[in-house]
Amino acid sequence: MSELKQKADFLENLLKERAVEKYAFSLRESEKQELNTEGDTFKLMRTVFGGGAGVTVYQAGRKGSASGNDLSEEGLAALTESALAAAESAPEDPAHDIAPDQGKHAFTQGAVEADFDRFFDRLEEMQTDIAAEYPSVHVMEMVADHTAGRTIYRNSNGTCAESVSGWYDVTVEFSAGDGEKNTGLEYAFQRLDSLDGKLIDLGDFRRKFEAIQRQIDPAPLSGKFEGTAVFTPGCLLDFIGMTLDNYAGGGVILDGTSQWLDKVGEKVADERITIGFDPFDPRIVCGERLTGDGYLSEPVNVIENGVLKAHMLGLYAANKTGRPVLKNDGSDLIMKPGAESLETILAGIEKGLLIGGFSGGHPGANGEFSGVAKNSFLIEHGRVTRAVTETMINGNLGEMLQHVRGISKETDDSGLFSLPYLAVDGIVISGK
Repeated sequence: MSELKQKADFLENLLKERAVEKYAFSLRESEKQELNTEGDTFKLMRTVFGGGAGVTVYQAGRKGSASGNDLSEEGLAALTESALAAAESAPEDPAHDIAPDQGKHAFTQGAVEADFDRFFDRLEEMQTDIAAEYPSVHVMEMVADHTAGRTIYRNSNGTCAESVSGWYDVTVEFSAGDGEKNTGLEYAFQRLDSLDGKLIDLGDFRRKFEAIQRQIDPAPLSGKFEGTAVFTPGCLLDFIGMTLDNYAGGGVILDGTSQWLDKVGEKVADERITIGFDPFDPRIVCGERLTGDGYLSEPVNVIENGVLKAHMLGLYAANKTGRPVLKNDGSDLIMKPGAESLETILAGIEKGLLIGGFSGGHPGANGEFSGVAKNSFLIEHGRVTRAVTETMINGNLGEMLQHVRGISKETDDSGLFSLPYLAVDGIVISGK
């Protein structure tokens, strides 16, 4: 960190010498130790060093930014000149700004030092567990790594934040097969900062291994019906992202197209729904500590007990619209789980679809969406029956939040988010 501080001092002095009115910059270094397997064979171990810088300057109401990976004095000087040149050619807009002084902070999070011997043992253990418990699953590749990162952020208002963090990532690429029948590829991911438990017990690994074994012999769905869609946590992540962007994101608030434009304080969803961001939740590994605008990150609920509490506005959009800034960049997504088990929710569904993934275009301004349900299973008379292919789903994002049948008490805690299963009525499901 001492060398990175010297580079930060050099860059800050340079910006002051150039009489920059306002500035913000970040410097980062990282060291990643990576271990790859092919099948059940460990084939690669390497260390990758990374780093980079980002500089933003504000001159006479004009903003200019530049980024690069050269942290030498020459590289930082060139980056400064690029940012200044960008500001000179930018339009004047007084809404551009940086956060007020947040003080001086030093953050340390996660597993800063790697225990690679133990990590290797856990990876071998996971391979053994998969082979024993899921005999039809074929692991094509496993990418496992430990990353240690160091970051310094400073701005001209006096904020100085230094961060050291470390975590482990495990990504598994796999398929399933029985004789000549084989599935397509599936992926599962987990971030962690402790090696105390079995890897296979974390996050969504077991559900995905179990699911792909049942997808070996899928069949097309025939006909069309309106039923209940049960979104797995990984799929729900995409739908929540689409919903918040479509109704509460900075872009739609700025251009005035959001249907939630004037809904803060009003009910927009089922009262069981609470969705927000919490970088300090213990289920989140190395959560955000500082926003891109330079605010200290805070836990926030966008929807709380069905009521819209805030729009997702950065400082520019907040200044432009006169609305409050959200002191969180929208990572560390948390949705409050329900009181029912997934089994209980499924038992009450007459006909529907358990959806593992979704592929579709961007929803319309009114929230209408249409696309293909991936890795999905038909639900009939309270039971998950068979894997289906070539299945389309259509619905409305806003209406989904109001037509909730159930929210599971089970969650997928990936290290990056914590989400339950969500069952919603009124989804149009159609096959061939």
